[in-house]
Amino acid sequence: MKLRFWREQLQLANTWTIARGSTDVFEVVMVELTDGDGVSGIGEAAPIRRYHENPATVEDFLKRLDPKQLSFADVSGSMDHLASLSNGDMAAKCALNIALVDGAAKLAGKPVHDYFGLGFRENHHVTSFSIGIDKPNVIHRKVLEAEQYPVLKLKVGVPDDHAIMTALRSVAPKKAVRVDANEGWKTKEEALERLQWLASDGHIQFVEQPMPQQTPVRDLVWLKERSPLPLLADESYHSAADLAHCAECFHGVNVKLVKTGGVSAGYAALKAARDAGLKTMIGCMIETSVLISAAAHLAELCDFLDVDGNILTTNDPYAGVTAKRGILSFNEAMAKTGLRVTRVAAEAASDGKSGSRVVENV
Repeated sequence: MKLRFWREQLQLANTWTIARGSTDVFEVVMVELTDGDGVSGIGEAAPIRRYHENPATVEDFLKRLDPKQLSFADVSGSMDHLASLSNGDMAAKCALNIALVDGAAKLAGKPVHDYFGLGFRENHHVTSFSIGIDKPNVIHRKVLEAEQYPVLKLKVGVPDDHAIMTALRSVAPKKAVRVDANEGWKTKEEALERLQWLASDGHIQFVEQPMPQQTPVRDLVWLKERSPLPLLADESYHSAADLAHCAECFHGVNVKLVKTGGVSAGYAALKAARDAGLKTMIGCMIETSVLISAAAHLAELCDFLDVDGNILTTNDPYAGVTAKRGILSFNEAMAKTGLRVTRVAAEAASDGKSGSRVVENV
C-alpha cells in the first residue's frame, strides 16, 4: 500500500464565526491510499482546534505511519493498527479510515452506503444550512441567500444571541431552525433561560451542546429534565464509548466523522445511539465533498443531517453528493462505487459559481 497526502485550502463564502472564534479560510489534509493493483481510496482530515488538532498534527501522524500495515481487505485490522499508534489523532485516523472504506467498497463493487448495508433513499434526506455568528445585518443577508434551504442551523452562544435570532426571523419568520450553542452557555440557569426563550419561537427543532463538555453530570441532568426543547450532545459525544453519559444527559447526539475517527466509527456511534433510543444527527466541519459524501452515505442512520460544510466554501475541489434545495442526492455523482467522489479541475473549483465542471475519477 502506498500513501500520498497533501493540503487543500478552502475559501469560505462568508467569515465563519462560532462561540469559540472565526476564520475566512480552512485547511484540510487529503490522503490517498493505493494498493498493489492500482486500486485507490481517498480520505480527508478536517482537524478540529477544539481537540488540539491541526493540519500539522495530521501530517506528523501520517509521516510516522507505515502504509504497508494497511489493507483494503482488512479495514478493521487496519484501524486496530492505527489505534495502537496513538490515543488521539482522530482527524488523521478519520482520513485514513475513509480512504480504506472507499477502496474496500470499490473492490466490492458497491457505493459506501451499500458496503455498510444501509442503502440510500433519494429525495428523502434533508440537510440544514448553517448560519454562523455575525452582525444582524450580515445574518439578514446570509438568511436571504439561504432561501432555497428548508432548514437552517443557527450558531449562538454569545451575548448577542437575541439580536442574531431576531435578524434571522426578520427574513424567515417561520422556517425550521436548529440552534447550536457550541458550549457557549456556562451555567445551567443561563442555559435554561436561553432554552425557554428559544422555545417561545415555536419553530426551533432542538439545541446542540448548550453547556461545556466538562459540565458536571448533575447540572446536565438538571437541564435535561427542565428543557422545553430537545438537547443534542456534540462535543460530549465522540464515539459509542460516550453513549451511557449522553443517554443520561441528552436527548440525542451529533456525530462528526472527524471526531469519531472515520466512517466506520461514525457508523458504530450512530448505530449505538439509535439502539439506545436517542435521536441521531450527523454533522460536519468546513470540509470538501470527500468528507461530506462519506457522511451522507450514513444518512439512513440519522434523524437529522447537517452536512453543508462543502457548500459554505467557494472552491470545493471535489464533487460527490449534492444538496440542491437541501435535499441530499447522489444522482449526479459520476463515480458509481466507493465514496462516489470525483476530482474537480482547479479552474472549475476556484469558481464557486461555475456551472460546468471538468472532473476526473479518484
